[in-house]
Amino acid sequence: MSVPDEVLDCRGQRCPLPVINLARRLPELPVGAVVRVLADDPAAAVDIPAWCRMRGQEFVTAHPNAYDVRRAS
Repeated sequence: MSVPDEVLDCRGQRCPLPVINLARRLPELPVGAVVRVLADDPAAAVDIPAWCRMRGQEFVTAHPNAYDVRRAS
């Protein structure tokens, strides 16, 4: 597992809070930065990749209860 530039701990939060927190934090990071979103809500496995597709960001990979997103723009 690679080391992300930042970790966003959203464990214990229910949909749509992990995606909302990602959407607020990602623009504050430089293009190319990777954020690991820790989320134990099962909906995050669908919501985070879908948000990336809709917003033109790169969904890198999923780990158990963790999702890596690279800021593409």
